[in-house]
Amino acid sequence: MGSVWGSFFSHLGAWDWETILHWGWYVFIIDIPRFLILEGIVLFANFRDRFFTRDEWKEAHKKLLKEEPLVTILVPGHNEGKHLYKLIVSLKDQTYQNFETVIVDDGSTDDTAVIGRYFEKTGAVTKFLRSEVRGGKASAANLGLKYSKGKFIVHIDADSSLAHDAIEKALIPFYRYPSVGGLGGNLVVRNEEDSLTTTMQYLEYQQSICTSRIVLSKLGIYKIISGAFGVFPKEVLTRVGGWDVGPGLDGDITVKIRKLGYRILFEERAVCKTHAPVTWRALVKQRIRWSRSLIRFRVRKHHDIWIPNKNFRWSNFFSFFENVFFGLVLDITWIFYMLRIVIENPDFLIAWIPIKYLIYLCLYFGQFMISVKIVNDRKKFFSKILYVPLYPIYMGGFMRIVRTIAYIDEFFFYDSYHDSWNPQKTSKKAREYGA
Repeated sequence: MGSVWGSFFSHLGAWDWETILHWGWYVFIIDIPRFLILEGIVLFANFRDRFFTRDEWKEAHKKLLKEEPLVTILVPGHNEGKHLYKLIVSLKDQTYQNFETVIVDDGSTDDTAVIGRYFEKTGAVTKFLRSEVRGGKASAANLGLKYSKGKFIVHIDADSSLAHDAIEKALIPFYRYPSVGGLGGNLVVRNEEDSLTTTMQYLEYQQSICTSRIVLSKLGIYKIISGAFGVFPKEVLTRVGGWDVGPGLDGDITVKIRKLGYRILFEERAVCKTHAPVTWRALVKQRIRWSRSLIRFRVRKHHDIWIPNKNFRWSNFFSFFENVFFGLVLDITWIFYMLRIVIENPDFLIAWIPIKYLIYLCLYFGQFMISVKIVNDRKKFFSKILYVPLYPIYMGGFMRIVRTIAYIDEFFFYDSYHDSWNPQKTSKKAREYGA
């Protein structure tokens, strides 16, 4: 052990700033400016604007309550019967009550049909629809859209539940801003105590996903309304033809709406509690599916975003650029970056890996403290502070490797079309039509 520490300090003592910047540029030039400086500035601007425009928000709230539009809660799902009760209870508790609930069973093989029909019979659900043959989530959502009567469609995953004021909070921005085509709600992991896997996802959703979406929304380049909780004017969904076959259908429909010139927003005050994968294996499977969509939709299907034409918009270009550059390009660059160090200067890693870990640890602790301003349940959030030392490994190592595998997998093998998450017959047709 003494020789290890001796080697560490001997290499550390031999460093100068030229060496550090030569090999550690990735951290100092990319990550620190992005995650600490830029996010801090934009978040501050967001909080400041909320404060100085509070009268406008109150007026928007009054407009909503005066009109009180009918809202459709659209819930497509496959084998999600066990989660429906929590969702129904959360809907009964909403501060906004002018809504109908449409549940669509996408060929489930569990007891979803029995549970759904019971809720419909008792009046807890307005309409229960069942497709005997599984067509995929997009197919189920489009079936529900056909029977929806609301001015706004609130799309929710069956394994989610809403905070008591989530619907009301999610509707207000439509009366605050013009030309809003869609809004994403704030997701919180509700089963964070089930395992270490769910605890780390709880921190990720609160620190990285929520914070990132506030920043991207403020910059006008927010690009993914989560399928777990999204709100859309029905006329907009009808105009874009509903949802296309997934996976990644939530990001896909967001892009379709953006391409028509509509504004896409994120509302951190509209909170949805979602059920996260409990095991590492299930999490990897989910994230590979999510990450494949970057290649499938942003590189392939919607490649016209990159081409200047009469429909070209800089906001859409930068939305894609941010996603592709920080997701795909930098993840691939990271592989070559690490390989180059291993080949050219392996001794550098002896001291650099622990130093890099400490830098990211400080970075994530900074994010943690910023997130305190955003989260609803601060007591619960603070109870997870002991897990923050694992966060650099989870985000900087585990998640980066999973994403990179997914990118390579989709780029070369088109494996999103073979994913069992979507029925093969619909995936086959999607590939034929380039969807």
